[in-house]
Amino acid sequence: MSILIGLPDDDMLARLAPEVEAKISDDVELAVWRVGDEPLDRRIDLLVIPYVTSYGFLAELDPAHVSVVQSQSLGYDGAADVVPDGVKFCNAVGVHEAPTAELALTLVLASQRGWPEIGNNQAAEKWERPVFPGLIGRHVLLIGVGGIGREVEARLSGFGAILTRVARTARDDERGPAHGPIHGIDELPELLPGADIVILAVPLSDETRGLVDDAFLTLLPAGALVVNVSRGPIVDTDALVEHVRSGHVRSALDVVDPEPLPAGHPLWSLPGSLISPHLGGNVQSMKDRIDPLVLEQIGHLRAGRSPINIVIGK
Repeated sequence: MSILIGLPDDDMLARLAPEVEAKISDDVELAVWRVGDEPLDRRIDLLVIPYVTSYGFLAELDPAHVSVVQSQSLGYDGAADVVPDGVKFCNAVGVHEAPTAELALTLVLASQRGWPEIGNNQAAEKWERPVFPGLIGRHVLLIGVGGIGREVEARLSGFGAILTRVARTARDDERGPAHGPIHGIDELPELLPGADIVILAVPLSDETRGLVDDAFLTLLPAGALVVNVSRGPIVDTDALVEHVRSGHVRSALDVVDPEPLPAGHPLWSLPGSLISPHLGGNVQSMKDRIDPLVLEQIGHLRAGRSPINIVIGK
């Protein structure tokens, strides 16, 4: 019997059908199906869900109808609370790390070179030449050295910044441009006072939830920049608002808590606040990475092997 793959839309079906026919086998059947649709006549072996940032809809899944879920996102916080027993859930390792790091550098450079103010001046047709901090010679504290952190590190290497890396535990590390030690998260009280820029690239967990709180922000030097491309709840939003409002720190956020950011929220309009609406990995080239991942998963299923990147239901 052929294996059945559920896809989220006609676009992915049109992209994958020729690849499956030409390179895999005719024992693979593709169909467009989303959670909430009428069940198909047999169980879906692999269901690719839309690119989403929250997973509440997966509570509607019936394990009798779906075996494996393939997410198009890297983060999966909250999924374990709703994915039914008997369903395996795989995240999209290798799809979003580089684009997210690209956006992190965009936020850093925009903030350090004053783009919000410069953009406003353009709209007002004002020719002014203020001086901004720049990135050359600035001390960057990168919290998180996983997939996104590594990609951030690679992109920072050509900008003349001074990089300090932080992970859950301290260790020596010779990979990547920075080399040298990786500091433990317990060392943050000693590291924060010397940081011009903090980039958050850690997954959301009990350990990291609320990591950036009032005490964390108070330790930063005046004018420091906080960049978050991981998950909103890693930052205490109320504490951040107060520190940005006072002018003590600046922020550049691709993720916020709550999300989406409500109309009228102070972070929309405070000087020193730059907001990006969770665009991290959402670039036109995403299909060039998610499609090969789905095809690889299909190959594993055809061979009777376990899917890769299982994070729930192992």
